[in-house]
Amino acid sequence: MNDGKPNWWSRPSTAPEAAKIPSPPPADGGDGDFPLPAPQPPVEAEAVIEAGAGAVVDGVAEGGTAEISDASRPEVESAPGPEPEPVPAVLLTKEQPADAPVADAPQAPAAPAQPAPQPLHAPDEYRTPPYGEPGPWAPAPPVQHPAAPVPPQAQAPAPPQAPGPVAPVPPQQAAVPPVPPQQGGTAPWMQYDPWGGAVGGVGVLPAPAKKSRKGLALAGALVFALVTGVIGGGIGAYVERNGGLTTVELPQADGGDTDRAPESVAGIAASALPGVVTLHVSGGGSSGTGTGFVLDTKGHILTNNHVVDAAESSGDITVTFSSGETARAKIVGKDTGYDLAVVQVTGVSGLRPLPLGNSDNVRVGDPVVAIGAPFDLSNTVTSGIISAKERPITAGGEKGDGTDISYVDALQTDAPINPGNSGGPLLDSKGRVIGINSAIRAAGGSGDGDGGGAGQPGSIGLGFAIPINQGKRVAEELINTGKATHPVIGVSLDMQFNGDGARVGEKGKDGAASVTPGGPAASAGLRPGDVITKVDGQRVHNGEELIVKIRAHRPGDKLKLTLTRGGKELTKTLTLGSSQGT
Repeated sequence: MNDGKPNWWSRPSTAPEAAKIPSPPPADGGDGDFPLPAPQPPVEAEAVIEAGAGAVVDGVAEGGTAEISDASRPEVESAPGPEPEPVPAVLLTKEQPADAPVADAPQAPAAPAQPAPQPLHAPDEYRTPPYGEPGPWAPAPPVQHPAAPVPPQAQAPAPPQAPGPVAPVPPQQAAVPPVPPQQGGTAPWMQYDPWGGAVGGVGVLPAPAKKSRKGLALAGALVFALVTGVIGGGIGAYVERNGGLTTVELPQADGGDTDRAPESVAGIAASALPGVVTLHVSGGGSSGTGTGFVLDTKGHILTNNHVVDAAESSGDITVTFSSGETARAKIVGKDTGYDLAVVQVTGVSGLRPLPLGNSDNVRVGDPVVAIGAPFDLSNTVTSGIISAKERPITAGGEKGDGTDISYVDALQTDAPINPGNSGGPLLDSKGRVIGINSAIRAAGGSGDGDGGGAGQPGSIGLGFAIPINQGKRVAEELINTGKATHPVIGVSLDMQFNGDGARVGEKGKDGAASVTPGGPAASAGLRPGDVITKVDGQRVHNGEELIVKIRAHRPGDKLKLTLTRGGKELTKTLTLGSSQGT
């Protein structure tokens, strides 16, 4: 096929066609040619064309340069010399032995020297065997170049060819031109490109384009931002969890002045606590905790009757002072109707009696402070105001015979009072005792007393205290006589009456007269069936309220009673009598 390119792959058949193929000139590069070795034994070939000094062997072009068909053997070039004279070619066939003598050909006259034919393109330094020069469309496999250049050797002239058949050229190691090392010191592997440019006769790949500096800078900035964010996040988490990188020292005020005004809650508590005690009582199969306060330096302590009632016969009472000192105590006297009792400790020094105030001077809204041991939490201080006065309350009644019921014309307060506060002092703004904490009203319950009735125990802001004026009188009687006296009017009340007021019964206890003959009521003209509606102008709605109003006075006090009889309102004045309490 003739397409304008050299026919590299067709075998030469005649001498004239073989002569047309130009011989490439020796390669420029300064490499010396290796000398040809001695002839080897002949090998059978399909056709050998002799042409003087040059010949074509299996596709080797005329001109003295032999191409070796092994890819690992480089080219071997013959020494340059004068153009040989053309010799008539003799075709050797298979019938003619390879070692047969070649017939002498007539010598032709010497032709004038002509310029050597030029190749179609520059000679390729890396020719690919076995067919000689590679085509421009067939790239050769990559060739490893030595790190150091091979030293050139002296170029030896080719030995003269003896007449006879031309033997194949043995493989020779050709010198490889050095490749200039790139930046780094060694020559890299390179892919052959026949159409690319050549550097020093060798085709090399173009240098890779340099990466953009902007891209590298952006990538570096992103990496820096990522690392900074991770480190910052870690530091922030540590600071949040540990409160900082250093030891935390919070600002604090100095000690300053620890004194408090005497009329403040703190001042009142500081002056009163040394005189308040906690009582632990056991006996009769029960035990309890209450509060009391010191009355004098002889060791007399005032408290509630229901606090020490369990220790009446053979119980044990332990008194603990605010300093932590403890002492044994004994009952001096108690009264069920007033719910008051006095105990005494001995062998205790440094007692701090609390000053007593006047409960008649108390007004609603006055500030008060309560001290006690609610739920056995000793030295507990609470504060509030006086919510009301002269609240008629009844407490107790657990025995069922009415002998343990107490009637109190009480002071009402919103200072928190809980079980264990019973018997403790209720103090005014000057630290004086104005009442004895005794009862609370429980949520949802209807009873009175310490802990309330059937409802939830605990303070709901409804606490009641025995006025100190009444408590003082009873305490003095208990200390002096062991008994307390009760003021009476000498009548038996109908406690089942549902009308408004207190009705005098038709019959007394055990069938006796309801109006005691010769008593205060009989002397004032009261009769059975009279309904008492007022005491000293204060309205009473039932029998309990009448008893409370009478018990709020001393025996011998005069009372003005307003009553109704047969639809008429009458007023009677009487002097209170006395009865021995229990």
